[in-house]
Amino acid sequence: MLNVAETIRNYNAGRDPERLAMKYANLRTNPFVFLRGTCHLFYERLPQDALFAGKAPAGWVCGDAHLENFGSYKGDNRLVYFDLNDFDEAALAPVTWDLVRFLSSILVAGDGLCATADDADALCNTALDAYAGALQSGKARWVDRDNAGGLIGQLLDTLKARTRPAFLDKRTDRKGHGRVIRIDNKRALAATDAQRDRVTKLVDAYAATQDKPGFFKVLDVARRIAGTGSLGVERYIILVEGKGSPDGNYLLDLKEALPSSLVPRLKLAQPAWPSQAHRVVGLQRRMQAVSMAFLQPIAGTGPDAAASYVLRGLQPSEDRVSLDVKRTSPEQIRGVTDEMGQLMAWAQLRSSGRQGSATADALIDFGGSAKTWRKDLMAAAHQCAAQVVKDWKDYCGAYDAGAMGPAR
Repeated sequence: MLNVAETIRNYNAGRDPERLAMKYANLRTNPFVFLRGTCHLFYERLPQDALFAGKAPAGWVCGDAHLENFGSYKGDNRLVYFDLNDFDEAALAPVTWDLVRFLSSILVAGDGLCATADDADALCNTALDAYAGALQSGKARWVDRDNAGGLIGQLLDTLKARTRPAFLDKRTDRKGHGRVIRIDNKRALAATDAQRDRVTKLVDAYAATQDKPGFFKVLDVARRIAGTGSLGVERYIILVEGKGSPDGNYLLDLKEALPSSLVPRLKLAQPAWPSQAHRVVGLQRRMQAVSMAFLQPIAGTGPDAAASYVLRGLQPSEDRVSLDVKRTSPEQIRGVTDEMGQLMAWAQLRSSGRQGSATADALIDFGGSAKTWRKDLMAAAHQCAAQVVKDWKDYCGAYDAGAMGPAR
């Protein structure tokens, strides 16, 4: 029998202890946070009948599709979009794997998202209708300010008022004519001199390949606190010169890329990527309508040559839609899940026919045959959601008993 606490400890072995302790405390919060932070456990628990071997076409999936892995961001064309925004687990897999995880997140979110279990099932069916319909259309679209409605439209409208100077003021402190990253123990922790030197060398090496290397001059470095599943992974917030101090400065995010937790369960051959960061960045570029600003893979050097990192901009335009049945209407929540279903389909269509993924025609046919697979998919999502809740309860018992120490 799988030991939940031991499995989680072993998977997270070697991570930054300070941030890992935060992750373990977060996982205790509720089943939805637990699902978000234990993607590896979800796929280890994925029942054989949910694998859809031979029934679902292979496609590029983000691997960690859940309600909070969709959000707004500024693209490299300087326009703002709403899209899938986490590709750490991206891989070539049956396209239904993203659907199973996404539907499970709706079911696990429980009364925070829906008033009743029937409402949760209805939301799942809304997402499936949108996904299948978008596949059948055969055309990958996108969500931006011009075509977004409902809660997503409201979110994108509010972003117009957010400026980089104001964002910098929230994340940094003025020091003379410049800035330093604010160490608040909520978004940022102090970095050691060794960490600062390593990050500076990585960014300097990247800057040397750019037309304006001075833009990437490192002014300050801190350990970044963000997300749930990735807490404890080597990750930094970097203040760079940008267009000039103090208000022309930019903030960047540098995060170590680790292998996808889907791969051990997959029978599909994966491409030989130059590094894990090349996988994450390559698939994010392939699946998003427009790539995030400054998105680049960074290879480690010297003693860190085996490691690789994803570099991207840290933006005032990044945000998520707040889905809470107590503050938003069921109709508004349905509108968001409808868009999310379409976004998953569009990402798969956009990346179709690439390195082993099914063609657009195969995906169109799959969308048209939804009646033959959606019942089984819903059953699998319910099974997975029930397992997540059970595993969370087991984890809570272990956490409360003090079992979440270093891996043994």
